[in-house]
Amino acid sequence: MLSNAILQVGLFIGLVTVISVPLGLYMARVFADQGTFLDPVLKPVERAVYRLCGVDPEVEMEWPQYAIAMLLFSLVGMLALYGFERLQQLLPLNPQHLGPLAPDLAFNTAASFTTNTNWQAYAGETTMSYLTQMMGLAYHNFVSAATGIAVAIAVIRGFVRRTSRTIGNFWVDLTRAILWVLMPLCVVLALLLVWQGVPQNFNPYVHAKTLEGGIQVIAEGPVASQEIIKELGTNGGGFFNANSAHPYENPTPLTDLIELVAIFAIGAALTHTFGRMAGDWRQGAALYVVMTILFLAGASTAIWAEQHGNPNFTKMGISQTATATQSGGNMEGKEVRFGIVDSALWATVTTDTSCGAVNSMHDSYTPLGGFIPLLNMQIGEIIFGGVGSGLFGMLVMAVLSVFIAGLMVGRTPEYLGKKIEAREMKLAMLYVLIFPAVILLPAGIAIVTKAGLAGITNPGPHGFSQVLYAFSEAGANNGSAFAGLNANTPFYNWTLASSMLLGRFMMMIPALAMAGSLAGKKAVPPSAGTFPTNGSAFVILLIGVILIVAALTFFPADALGPIVEHFAMLNGKLY
Repeated sequence: MLSNAILQVGLFIGLVTVISVPLGLYMARVFADQGTFLDPVLKPVERAVYRLCGVDPEVEMEWPQYAIAMLLFSLVGMLALYGFERLQQLLPLNPQHLGPLAPDLAFNTAASFTTNTNWQAYAGETTMSYLTQMMGLAYHNFVSAATGIAVAIAVIRGFVRRTSRTIGNFWVDLTRAILWVLMPLCVVLALLLVWQGVPQNFNPYVHAKTLEGGIQVIAEGPVASQEIIKELGTNGGGFFNANSAHPYENPTPLTDLIELVAIFAIGAALTHTFGRMAGDWRQGAALYVVMTILFLAGASTAIWAEQHGNPNFTKMGISQTATATQSGGNMEGKEVRFGIVDSALWATVTTDTSCGAVNSMHDSYTPLGGFIPLLNMQIGEIIFGGVGSGLFGMLVMAVLSVFIAGLMVGRTPEYLGKKIEAREMKLAMLYVLIFPAVILLPAGIAIVTKAGLAGITNPGPHGFSQVLYAFSEAGANNGSAFAGLNANTPFYNWTLASSMLLGRFMMMIPALAMAGSLAGKKAVPPSAGTFPTNGSAFVILLIGVILIVAALTFFPADALGPIVEHFAMLNGKLY
Protein backbone atom coordinates (compact mmCIF):
# COMPACT_ATOMS: atom_id res chain seq x y z
CA MET A 1 0.00 0.00 0.00
CA LEU A 2 2.87 2.37 0.75
CA SER A 3 4.47 1.74 -2.64
CA ASN A 4 1.10 2.32 -4.33
CA ALA A 5 0.72 5.67 -2.56
CA ILE A 6 4.27 6.75 -3.39
CA LEU A 7 3.78 5.79 -7.04
CA GLN A 8 0.49 7.67 -7.46
CA VAL A 9 1.52 10.81 -5.59
CA GLY A 10 4.98 10.83 -7.17
CA LEU A 11 3.60 10.44 -10.69
CA PHE A 12 1.10 13.21 -10.08
CA ILE A 13 3.46 15.83 -8.65
CA GLY A 14 6.09 14.87 -11.24
CA LEU A 15 3.66 15.59 -14.08
CA VAL A 16 2.61 18.86 -12.46
CA THR A 17 6.25 19.95 -12.16
CA VAL A 18 7.07 19.05 -15.76
CA ILE A 19 4.00 20.84 -17.12
CA SER A 20 4.13 23.91 -14.89
CA VAL A 21 7.49 25.25 -16.04
CA PRO A 22 6.79 25.66 -19.79
CA LEU A 23 3.19 26.72 -19.07
CA GLY A 24 4.41 29.37 -16.62
CA LEU A 25 6.97 30.75 -19.04
CA TYR A 26 4.34 30.76 -21.78
CA MET A 27 1.96 32.82 -19.61
CA ALA A 28 4.75 35.27 -18.83
CA ARG A 29 5.13 35.88 -22.58
CA VAL A 30 1.34 36.15 -23.04
CA PHE A 31 0.85 38.86 -20.41
CA ALA A 32 4.01 40.74 -21.42
CA ASP A 33 2.72 40.64 -25.03
CA GLN A 34 6.02 39.21 -26.20
CA GLY A 35 4.54 36.99 -28.91
CA THR A 36 3.53 33.32 -28.95
CA PHE A 37 2.87 30.67 -31.59
CA LEU A 38 -0.89 31.33 -31.24
CA ASP A 39 -0.64 35.03 -32.12
CA PRO A 40 -1.43 34.67 -35.85
CA VAL A 41 -4.79 33.12 -34.98
CA LEU A 42 -5.68 34.97 -31.77
CA LYS A 43 -4.41 38.51 -32.37
CA PRO A 44 -7.19 39.32 -34.87
CA VAL A 45 -9.75 37.93 -32.44
CA GLU A 46 -8.28 40.03 -29.63
CA ARG A 47 -8.41 43.22 -31.69
CA ALA A 48 -12.02 42.49 -32.64
CA VAL A 49 -12.95 42.03 -28.98
CA TYR A 50 -11.39 45.38 -28.07
CA ARG A 51 -13.18 47.19 -30.91
CA LEU A 52 -16.50 45.61 -29.97
CA CYS A 53 -16.11 46.50 -26.29
CA GLY A 54 -14.56 49.92 -26.80
CA VAL A 55 -11.33 49.01 -24.98
CA ASP A 56 -8.06 50.81 -25.63
CA PRO A 57 -5.42 48.16 -24.87
CA GLU A 58 -2.66 50.78 -24.66
CA VAL A 59 -4.21 52.53 -21.64
CA GLU A 60 -3.17 51.06 -18.31
CA MET A 61 -4.96 51.41 -14.97
CA GLU A 62 -4.00 52.37 -11.46
CA TRP A 63 -5.02 49.86 -8.84
CA PRO A 64 -8.38 51.50 -7.90
CA GLN A 65 -9.42 51.56 -11.57
CA TYR A 66 -8.34 47.95 -11.98
CA ALA A 67 -10.34 46.91 -8.91
CA ILE A 68 -13.47 48.82 -9.98
CA ALA A 69 -13.39 47.29 -13.47
CA MET A 70 -13.04 43.81 -11.95
CA LEU A 71 -15.91 44.39 -9.49
CA LEU A 72 -18.30 45.84 -12.08
CA PHE A 73 -17.55 43.04 -14.55
CA SER A 74 -18.23 40.42 -11.86
CA LEU A 75 -21.44 42.15 -10.75
CA VAL A 76 -22.90 42.24 -14.27
CA GLY A 77 -22.00 38.58 -14.83
CA MET A 78 -23.59 37.58 -11.54
CA LEU A 79 -26.85 39.36 -12.38
CA ALA A 80 -26.93 37.73 -15.82
CA LEU A 81 -26.50 34.26 -14.31
CA TYR A 82 -29.23 34.96 -11.78
CA GLY A 83 -31.52 35.87 -14.68
CA PHE A 84 -30.73 32.64 -16.55
CA GLU A 85 -31.58 30.59 -13.47
CA ARG A 86 -34.83 32.37 -12.72
CA LEU A 87 -36.05 32.35 -16.34
CA GLN A 88 -34.69 29.06 -17.70
CA GLN A 89 -38.21 27.63 -18.12
CA LEU A 90 -38.82 30.31 -20.78
CA LEU A 91 -35.48 29.89 -22.57
CA PRO A 92 -34.37 27.36 -25.23
CA LEU A 93 -32.15 24.29 -24.80
CA ASN A 94 -34.28 22.93 -21.97
CA PRO A 95 -35.44 19.51 -23.28
CA GLN A 96 -36.19 18.33 -19.73
CA HIS A 97 -38.53 21.32 -19.21
CA LEU A 98 -36.88 22.22 -15.92
CA GLY A 99 -38.46 25.03 -13.92
CA PRO A 100 -36.94 28.16 -12.38
CA LEU A 101 -34.71 28.09 -9.33
CA ALA A 102 -35.97 29.52 -6.05
CA PRO A 103 -34.69 33.08 -5.42
CA ASP A 104 -32.36 32.11 -2.55
CA LEU A 105 -30.89 29.13 -4.44
CA ALA A 106 -30.49 31.20 -7.62
CA PHE A 107 -28.66 33.94 -5.69
CA ASN A 108 -26.44 31.40 -3.93
CA THR A 109 -25.53 29.71 -7.22
CA ALA A 110 -24.93 33.01 -9.02
CA ALA A 111 -22.64 34.18 -6.20
CA SER A 112 -20.95 30.78 -6.15
CA PHE A 113 -20.01 30.65 -9.83
CA THR A 114 -19.13 34.35 -10.01
CA THR A 115 -16.62 33.95 -7.18
CA ASN A 116 -14.98 30.79 -8.61
CA THR A 117 -16.42 28.84 -5.65
CA ASN A 118 -18.91 26.62 -7.50
CA TRP A 119 -20.61 25.40 -4.34
CA GLN A 120 -23.68 23.46 -5.44
CA ALA A 121 -26.73 23.17 -3.19
CA TYR A 122 -28.59 21.41 -6.00
CA ALA A 123 -28.33 18.40 -8.31
CA GLY A 124 -27.15 19.74 -11.67
CA GLU A 125 -28.81 17.17 -13.91
CA THR A 126 -32.27 17.75 -12.38
CA THR A 127 -32.05 21.50 -11.79
CA MET A 128 -30.16 23.28 -14.60
CA SER A 129 -31.12 23.37 -18.28
CA TYR A 130 -28.50 22.89 -20.98
CA LEU A 131 -28.58 26.64 -21.69
CA THR A 132 -28.05 27.53 -18.04
CA GLN A 133 -25.23 24.99 -17.79
CA MET A 134 -23.42 26.38 -20.84
CA MET A 135 -24.17 30.10 -21.12
CA GLY A 136 -24.51 30.57 -17.37
CA LEU A 137 -22.34 28.17 -15.42
CA ALA A 138 -19.67 27.27 -18.00
CA TYR A 139 -19.34 30.95 -18.96
CA HIS A 140 -18.56 31.83 -15.35
CA ASN A 141 -16.14 28.91 -15.15
CA PHE A 142 -14.10 30.74 -17.79
CA VAL A 143 -14.46 34.36 -16.70
CA SER A 144 -14.11 33.79 -12.94
CA ALA A 145 -10.90 31.83 -13.58
CA ALA A 146 -9.68 34.49 -16.01
CA THR A 147 -10.45 37.19 -13.44
CA GLY A 148 -8.29 35.41 -10.87
CA ILE A 149 -5.43 35.08 -13.35
CA ALA A 150 -5.75 38.75 -14.34
CA VAL A 151 -5.58 39.93 -10.73
CA ALA A 152 -2.55 37.70 -10.09
CA ILE A 153 -0.74 39.18 -13.09
CA ALA A 154 -1.60 42.70 -11.91
CA VAL A 155 -0.23 41.91 -8.45
CA ILE A 156 2.96 40.49 -9.98
CA ARG A 157 3.41 43.70 -11.96
CA GLY A 158 3.06 45.69 -8.76
CA PHE A 159 5.82 43.66 -7.13
CA VAL A 160 8.26 43.82 -10.06
CA ARG A 161 7.71 47.29 -11.57
CA ARG A 162 9.71 50.32 -10.48
CA THR A 163 8.20 53.78 -9.82
CA SER A 164 5.05 53.01 -11.79
CA ARG A 165 1.55 54.23 -11.02
CA THR A 166 -0.18 51.54 -13.11
CA ILE A 167 -0.46 47.76 -12.87
CA GLY A 168 -1.94 46.89 -16.26
CA ASN A 169 -5.33 46.90 -17.98
CA PHE A 170 -7.98 44.57 -16.52
CA TRP A 171 -9.78 44.10 -19.84
CA VAL A 172 -6.58 43.17 -21.64
CA ASP A 173 -5.48 40.74 -18.94
CA LEU A 174 -8.94 39.15 -18.83
CA THR A 175 -9.10 38.76 -22.61
CA ARG A 176 -5.64 37.26 -22.87
CA ALA A 177 -6.28 34.85 -20.00
CA ILE A 178 -9.31 33.50 -21.84
CA LEU A 179 -7.98 33.49 -25.41
CA TRP A 180 -4.36 32.44 -24.88
CA VAL A 181 -4.54 30.30 -21.74
CA LEU A 182 -7.96 28.83 -20.93
CA MET A 183 -9.53 28.29 -24.35
CA PRO A 184 -6.63 26.47 -26.09
CA LEU A 185 -6.06 24.16 -23.12
CA CYS A 186 -9.78 23.44 -22.77
CA VAL A 187 -10.23 22.59 -26.46
CA VAL A 188 -7.41 20.05 -26.40
CA LEU A 189 -8.25 18.51 -23.03
CA ALA A 190 -12.02 18.40 -23.69
CA LEU A 191 -11.35 16.37 -26.84
CA LEU A 192 -9.28 13.96 -24.75
CA LEU A 193 -12.19 13.57 -22.34
CA VAL A 194 -14.61 12.93 -25.22
CA TRP A 195 -12.20 10.32 -26.56
CA GLN A 196 -12.30 8.62 -23.16
CA GLY A 197 -16.11 8.53 -23.06
CA VAL A 198 -17.27 11.82 -21.50
CA PRO A 199 -20.54 12.89 -23.26
CA GLN A 200 -20.75 16.09 -25.30
CA ASN A 201 -24.19 16.41 -26.89
CA PHE A 202 -27.59 18.09 -26.67
CA ASN A 203 -29.64 14.90 -26.53
CA PRO A 204 -32.63 14.53 -24.20
CA TYR A 205 -32.10 12.23 -21.25
CA VAL A 206 -32.33 8.52 -22.03
CA HIS A 207 -35.15 6.50 -20.48
CA ALA A 208 -33.87 2.94 -20.24
CA LYS A 209 -35.87 -0.11 -19.20
CA THR A 210 -34.12 -2.15 -16.53
CA LEU A 211 -34.05 -5.94 -16.25
CA GLU A 212 -36.61 -5.68 -13.46
CA GLY A 213 -38.98 -3.82 -15.75
CA GLY A 214 -38.49 -0.38 -14.23
CA ILE A 215 -37.50 2.84 -16.00
CA GLN A 216 -34.12 4.45 -15.33
CA VAL A 217 -33.42 8.01 -16.46
CA ILE A 218 -29.83 8.40 -17.71
CA ALA A 219 -28.72 12.02 -17.84
CA GLU A 220 -26.29 13.25 -20.49
CA GLY A 221 -25.56 16.52 -22.28
CA PRO A 222 -22.64 18.92 -22.96
CA VAL A 223 -20.53 17.44 -20.17
CA ALA A 224 -16.93 17.40 -21.50
CA SER A 225 -16.79 21.13 -22.24
CA GLN A 226 -17.88 22.00 -18.71
CA GLU A 227 -15.87 19.23 -17.06
CA ILE A 228 -12.45 20.39 -18.22
CA ILE A 229 -12.90 24.07 -17.42
CA LYS A 230 -14.20 23.18 -13.97
CA GLU A 231 -10.86 21.49 -13.26
CA LEU A 232 -8.50 23.75 -15.22
CA GLY A 233 -10.09 26.91 -13.84
CA THR A 234 -10.29 25.44 -10.30
CA ASN A 235 -14.05 25.91 -10.40
CA GLY A 236 -15.32 22.51 -9.29
CA GLY A 237 -19.02 22.69 -10.17
CA GLY A 238 -20.08 19.35 -11.61
CA PHE A 239 -22.56 18.76 -14.43
CA PHE A 240 -23.86 15.87 -12.30
CA ASN A 241 -24.61 15.82 -8.60
CA ALA A 242 -22.02 13.09 -7.99
CA ASN A 243 -19.38 15.37 -9.54
CA SER A 244 -16.16 13.62 -10.59
CA ALA A 245 -17.27 10.35 -9.01
CA HIS A 246 -19.85 10.11 -11.81
CA PRO A 247 -18.72 7.79 -14.65
CA TYR A 248 -19.81 10.35 -17.26
CA GLU A 249 -17.62 13.05 -15.74
CA ASN A 250 -14.69 10.79 -14.92
CA PRO A 251 -14.98 7.46 -16.74
CA THR A 252 -11.41 6.08 -16.78
CA PRO A 253 -8.11 6.18 -14.87
CA LEU A 254 -6.72 8.40 -17.64
CA THR A 255 -9.49 11.00 -17.28
CA ASP A 256 -8.95 10.90 -13.53
CA LEU A 257 -5.25 11.72 -13.99
CA ILE A 258 -5.94 14.40 -16.62
CA GLU A 259 -8.46 16.12 -14.35
CA LEU A 260 -6.19 15.92 -11.31
CA VAL A 261 -3.23 17.45 -13.15
CA ALA A 262 -5.50 20.13 -14.67
CA ILE A 263 -6.55 21.27 -11.18
CA PHE A 264 -2.94 22.10 -10.23
CA ALA A 265 -1.60 23.10 -13.64
CA ILE A 266 -2.23 26.86 -13.83
CA GLY A 267 -1.78 27.56 -10.11
CA ALA A 268 1.60 25.80 -10.19
CA ALA A 269 2.60 27.47 -13.46
CA LEU A 270 1.93 30.97 -12.15
CA THR A 271 4.80 30.61 -9.67
CA HIS A 272 7.15 30.28 -12.64
CA THR A 273 5.38 33.18 -14.37
CA PHE A 274 6.20 35.23 -11.28
CA GLY A 275 9.84 34.13 -11.37
CA ARG A 276 10.20 35.08 -15.04
CA MET A 277 8.50 38.47 -14.62
CA ALA A 278 10.63 39.16 -11.52
CA GLY A 279 13.79 38.43 -13.50
CA ASP A 280 14.88 35.68 -11.08
CA TRP A 281 13.49 32.19 -11.64
CA ARG A 282 14.53 31.21 -8.10
CA GLN A 283 11.93 33.59 -6.64
CA GLY A 284 9.18 31.61 -8.31
CA ALA A 285 10.85 28.31 -7.57
CA ALA A 286 10.92 29.12 -3.84
CA LEU A 287 7.15 29.65 -3.83
CA TYR A 288 6.66 26.43 -5.81
CA VAL A 289 8.73 24.48 -3.27
CA VAL A 290 6.69 25.89 -0.37
CA MET A 291 3.46 24.88 -2.06
CA THR A 292 4.78 21.41 -2.89
CA ILE A 293 5.98 20.71 0.66
CA LEU A 294 2.62 21.72 2.14
CA PHE A 295 0.80 19.63 -0.47
CA LEU A 296 2.89 16.51 0.24
CA ALA A 297 2.42 16.90 4.00
CA GLY A 298 -1.34 17.08 3.63
CA ALA A 299 -1.64 14.30 1.06
CA SER A 300 0.50 11.85 3.05
CA THR A 301 -1.49 12.52 6.24
CA ALA A 302 -4.87 12.08 4.53
CA ILE A 303 -3.78 8.89 2.77
CA TRP A 304 -2.36 7.47 6.00
CA ALA A 305 -5.52 8.25 7.96
CA GLU A 306 -7.84 6.69 5.38
CA GLN A 307 -5.69 3.60 4.86
CA HIS A 308 -5.64 2.93 8.63
CA GLY A 309 -9.40 3.26 8.82
CA ASN A 310 -11.41 3.30 12.05
CA PRO A 311 -9.88 1.34 14.95
CA ASN A 312 -13.36 0.72 16.36
CA PHE A 313 -14.17 -1.49 13.41
CA THR A 314 -11.14 -3.63 14.22
CA LYS A 315 -12.43 -4.02 17.79
CA MET A 316 -15.72 -5.26 16.34
CA GLY A 317 -13.88 -7.95 14.41
CA ILE A 318 -14.21 -6.20 11.05
CA SER A 319 -10.98 -6.56 9.11
CA GLN A 320 -9.57 -3.38 7.56
CA THR A 321 -6.39 -5.03 6.31
CA ALA A 322 -5.66 -4.91 2.60
CA THR A 323 -5.85 -8.35 0.97
CA ALA A 324 -6.33 -9.80 -2.49
CA THR A 325 -10.11 -9.57 -2.06
CA GLN A 326 -10.51 -6.22 -0.27
CA SER A 327 -8.76 -2.86 -0.33
CA GLY A 328 -8.71 -2.37 3.43
CA GLY A 329 -8.91 0.92 5.27
CA ASN A 330 -11.86 3.31 5.22
CA MET A 331 -13.73 2.73 1.96
CA GLU A 332 -16.91 4.48 3.09
CA GLY A 333 -17.74 7.27 0.67
CA LYS A 334 -15.00 6.21 -1.76
CA GLU A 335 -15.52 5.34 -5.42
CA VAL A 336 -14.41 1.71 -5.76
CA ARG A 337 -12.86 2.45 -9.17
CA PHE A 338 -10.37 4.86 -7.59
CA GLY A 339 -9.71 3.46 -4.11
CA ILE A 340 -8.32 5.13 -1.02
CA VAL A 341 -5.05 6.58 -2.31
CA ASP A 342 -6.52 8.28 -5.35
CA SER A 343 -9.56 9.50 -3.41
CA ALA A 344 -7.48 10.98 -0.59
CA LEU A 345 -5.08 12.46 -3.15
CA TRP A 346 -8.00 14.07 -4.98
CA ALA A 347 -9.47 15.41 -1.70
CA THR A 348 -6.11 17.03 -0.93
CA VAL A 349 -5.60 18.45 -4.42
CA THR A 350 -9.10 19.89 -4.71
CA THR A 351 -8.82 21.69 -1.35
CA ASP A 352 -5.22 22.80 -1.91
CA THR A 353 -6.79 24.80 -4.72
CA SER A 354 -10.17 26.50 -4.83
CA CYS A 355 -11.46 23.77 -7.12
CA GLY A 356 -13.96 21.86 -5.00
CA ALA A 357 -14.45 19.01 -7.48
CA VAL A 358 -14.67 15.67 -5.66
CA ASN A 359 -14.45 12.00 -6.55
CA SER A 360 -15.37 10.84 -3.02
CA MET A 361 -17.52 12.15 -0.17
CA HIS A 362 -15.45 14.03 2.41
CA ASP A 363 -18.21 13.63 5.01
CA SER A 364 -17.36 9.91 5.18
CA TYR A 365 -13.64 10.38 5.81
CA THR A 366 -12.08 9.60 9.15
CA PRO A 367 -11.83 12.64 11.44
CA LEU A 368 -8.13 13.14 10.64
CA GLY A 369 -8.63 12.40 6.94
CA GLY A 370 -11.44 14.98 6.79
CA PHE A 371 -9.41 17.48 8.81
CA ILE A 372 -6.76 17.77 6.08
CA PRO A 373 -9.15 19.14 3.40
CA LEU A 374 -10.56 21.51 6.04
CA LEU A 375 -7.08 22.70 7.05
CA ASN A 376 -6.04 23.14 3.41
CA MET A 377 -8.84 25.66 2.96
CA GLN A 378 -8.20 27.38 6.28
CA ILE A 379 -4.56 27.93 5.35
CA GLY A 380 -5.99 30.33 2.81
CA GLU A 381 -6.11 28.41 -0.47
CA ILE A 382 -2.48 29.24 -1.15
CA ILE A 383 -1.13 25.69 -1.59
CA PHE A 384 -1.19 26.28 -5.36
CA GLY A 385 -4.62 27.74 -4.68
CA GLY A 386 -7.23 28.98 -7.10
CA VAL A 387 -5.98 30.13 -10.48
CA GLY A 388 -4.43 33.47 -9.64
CA SER A 389 -5.80 33.79 -6.13
CA GLY A 390 -3.36 31.18 -4.84
CA LEU A 391 -0.36 33.14 -6.08
CA PHE A 392 -1.35 36.58 -4.83
CA GLY A 393 -2.34 35.03 -1.49
CA MET A 394 1.10 33.44 -1.24
CA LEU A 395 2.74 36.76 -2.11
CA VAL A 396 0.88 38.43 0.76
CA MET A 397 2.21 35.74 3.10
CA ALA A 398 5.69 36.28 1.66
CA VAL A 399 5.45 39.99 2.52
CA LEU A 400 4.39 39.07 6.06
CA SER A 401 7.32 36.63 6.33
CA VAL A 402 9.98 39.12 5.26
CA PHE A 403 8.52 41.66 7.69
CA ILE A 404 8.95 39.14 10.51
CA ALA A 405 12.48 38.41 9.30
CA GLY A 406 13.21 42.13 9.29
CA LEU A 407 12.03 42.44 12.88
CA MET A 408 14.37 39.65 13.92
CA VAL A 409 17.44 41.42 12.53
CA GLY A 410 16.32 44.99 13.26
CA ARG A 411 16.21 46.06 9.61
CA THR A 412 13.54 47.41 7.29
CA PRO A 413 12.28 44.35 5.42
CA GLU A 414 12.56 44.07 1.65
CA TYR A 415 11.01 41.87 -1.00
CA LEU A 416 12.30 41.92 -4.58
CA GLY A 417 14.25 45.04 -3.65
CA LYS A 418 11.13 46.91 -2.44
CA LYS A 419 11.00 48.14 1.15
CA ILE A 420 8.02 46.73 3.05
CA GLU A 421 6.68 49.58 5.14
CA ALA A 422 3.64 50.44 7.25
CA ARG A 423 1.16 50.69 4.37
CA GLU A 424 2.03 47.25 2.99
CA MET A 425 1.82 45.66 6.44
CA LYS A 426 -1.56 47.21 7.15
CA LEU A 427 -2.86 45.80 3.87
CA ALA A 428 -1.31 42.39 4.60
CA MET A 429 -2.92 42.27 8.04
CA LEU A 430 -6.25 43.36 6.57
CA TYR A 431 -5.96 40.48 4.10
CA VAL A 432 -5.14 38.05 6.92
CA LEU A 433 -7.99 39.23 9.18
CA ILE A 434 -10.76 39.34 6.57
CA PHE A 435 -10.38 35.65 5.80
CA PRO A 436 -11.23 34.19 9.24
CA ALA A 437 -13.95 36.82 9.74
CA VAL A 438 -15.95 35.61 6.72
CA ILE A 439 -15.65 32.01 7.98
CA LEU A 440 -15.86 32.03 11.77
CA LEU A 441 -18.49 34.73 12.28
CA PRO A 442 -21.23 33.15 10.13
CA ALA A 443 -20.27 29.66 11.34
CA GLY A 444 -20.74 30.86 14.92
CA ILE A 445 -24.14 32.29 14.02
CA ALA A 446 -25.13 29.01 12.34
CA ILE A 447 -24.50 26.88 15.42
CA VAL A 448 -26.48 29.11 17.78
CA THR A 449 -29.55 29.66 15.60
CA LYS A 450 -32.44 27.33 14.88
CA ALA A 451 -32.13 27.80 11.12
CA GLY A 452 -28.44 26.91 11.19
CA LEU A 453 -28.84 23.88 13.45
CA ALA A 454 -31.65 22.52 11.27
CA GLY A 455 -29.18 21.70 8.50
CA ILE A 456 -26.92 19.51 10.65
CA THR A 457 -27.40 15.79 9.93
CA ASN A 458 -24.94 14.46 12.54
CA PRO A 459 -25.28 16.21 15.93
CA GLY A 460 -22.06 16.43 17.92
CA PRO A 461 -18.49 17.17 16.84
CA HIS A 462 -19.08 15.86 13.33
CA GLY A 463 -22.07 18.13 12.88
CA PHE A 464 -19.97 21.09 13.95
CA SER A 465 -17.34 19.99 11.42
CA GLN A 466 -20.02 20.02 8.71
CA VAL A 467 -20.93 23.63 9.47
CA LEU A 468 -17.31 24.77 9.85
CA TYR A 469 -16.38 23.03 6.59
CA ALA A 470 -19.27 24.70 4.74
CA PHE A 471 -18.24 28.22 5.74
CA SER A 472 -14.54 27.43 5.29
CA GLU A 473 -15.14 26.35 1.71
CA ALA A 474 -17.37 29.39 1.11
CA GLY A 475 -14.84 31.88 2.47
CA ALA A 476 -12.00 30.11 0.67
CA ASN A 477 -14.06 29.93 -2.56
CA ASN A 478 -13.62 26.18 -2.68
CA GLY A 479 -17.07 24.62 -2.95
CA SER A 480 -16.18 20.99 -2.21
CA ALA A 481 -18.58 20.54 0.74
CA PHE A 482 -18.62 17.81 3.37
CA ALA A 483 -21.68 16.42 1.56
CA GLY A 484 -23.50 15.88 4.86
CA LEU A 485 -24.96 19.32 5.57
CA ASN A 486 -28.51 20.06 4.43
CA ALA A 487 -27.57 23.45 3.01
CA ASN A 488 -30.31 24.13 0.46
CA THR A 489 -32.27 26.33 2.85
CA PRO A 490 -32.78 30.10 2.81
CA PHE A 491 -30.47 30.52 5.81
CA TYR A 492 -27.53 28.67 4.31
CA ASN A 493 -28.10 29.92 0.76
CA TRP A 494 -27.94 33.56 1.85
CA THR A 495 -25.18 33.27 4.47
CA LEU A 496 -22.90 31.07 2.37
CA ALA A 497 -23.37 33.35 -0.63
CA SER A 498 -22.33 36.32 1.52
CA SER A 499 -19.20 34.48 2.68
CA MET A 500 -18.33 33.61 -0.92
CA LEU A 501 -18.63 37.20 -2.14
CA LEU A 502 -16.68 38.67 0.77
CA GLY A 503 -14.06 35.91 0.65
CA ARG A 504 -13.45 36.60 -3.04
CA PHE A 505 -13.57 40.34 -3.51
CA MET A 506 -12.60 41.61 -0.06
CA MET A 507 -9.40 39.58 -0.42
CA MET A 508 -8.63 40.81 -3.92
CA ILE A 509 -8.86 44.51 -3.03
CA PRO A 510 -6.07 44.55 -0.38
CA ALA A 511 -3.87 42.49 -2.71
CA LEU A 512 -4.38 44.99 -5.55
CA ALA A 513 -3.85 47.91 -3.17
CA MET A 514 -0.54 46.38 -2.04
CA ALA A 515 0.47 45.90 -5.67
CA GLY A 516 -0.33 49.55 -6.39
CA SER A 517 1.72 50.68 -3.40
CA LEU A 518 4.73 48.55 -4.31
CA ALA A 519 4.62 49.49 -7.99
CA GLY A 520 5.39 53.10 -7.13
CA LYS A 521 8.53 52.27 -5.16
CA LYS A 522 12.12 52.24 -6.27
CA ALA A 523 14.22 49.13 -5.94
CA VAL A 524 17.01 49.25 -3.37
CA PRO A 525 20.20 47.27 -3.94
CA PRO A 526 20.72 44.24 -1.67
CA SER A 527 23.11 44.60 1.23
CA ALA A 528 24.63 42.41 3.94
CA GLY A 529 21.44 42.77 5.97
CA THR A 530 19.07 41.79 3.15
CA PHE A 531 17.20 38.57 3.81
CA PRO A 532 17.34 36.46 0.62
CA THR A 533 13.91 35.35 -0.56
CA ASN A 534 15.00 32.73 -3.06
CA GLY A 535 16.66 30.16 -0.78
CA SER A 536 15.92 27.42 1.73
CA ALA A 537 15.86 29.74 4.76
CA PHE A 538 13.03 31.74 3.23
CA VAL A 539 11.16 28.56 2.31
CA ILE A 540 11.31 27.36 5.92
CA LEU A 541 10.29 30.75 7.30
CA LEU A 542 7.37 31.09 4.88
CA ILE A 543 6.06 27.61 5.72
CA GLY A 544 6.31 28.42 9.42
CA VAL A 545 4.47 31.71 9.09
CA ILE A 546 1.68 30.11 7.02
CA LEU A 547 1.13 27.31 9.54
CA ILE A 548 1.33 29.59 12.59
CA VAL A 549 -1.17 32.07 11.16
CA ALA A 550 -3.60 29.26 10.30
CA ALA A 551 -3.16 27.58 13.70
CA LEU A 552 -3.63 30.78 15.71
CA THR A 553 -6.73 31.63 13.70
CA PHE A 554 -8.58 28.34 13.35
CA PHE A 555 -7.23 25.88 15.96
CA PRO A 556 -9.86 26.74 18.63
CA ALA A 557 -12.65 26.03 16.14
CA ASP A 558 -11.00 22.91 14.73
CA ALA A 559 -10.51 21.59 18.26
CA LEU A 560 -14.28 21.48 18.67
CA GLY A 561 -14.78 19.55 15.46
CA PRO A 562 -12.40 17.13 13.72
CA ILE A 563 -9.75 17.14 16.45
CA VAL A 564 -12.07 16.20 19.31
CA GLU A 565 -13.82 13.73 17.00
CA HIS A 566 -10.46 12.05 16.27
CA PHE A 567 -9.69 11.57 19.97
CA ALA A 568 -13.23 10.38 20.59
CA MET A 569 -12.75 7.78 17.86
CA LEU A 570 -9.54 6.59 19.51
CA ASN A 571 -11.47 6.23 22.79
CA GLY A 572 -14.07 3.99 21.18
CA LYS A 573 -16.81 6.52 20.38
CA LEU A 574 -18.46 6.93 17.01
CA TYR A 575 -20.17 10.00 15.58
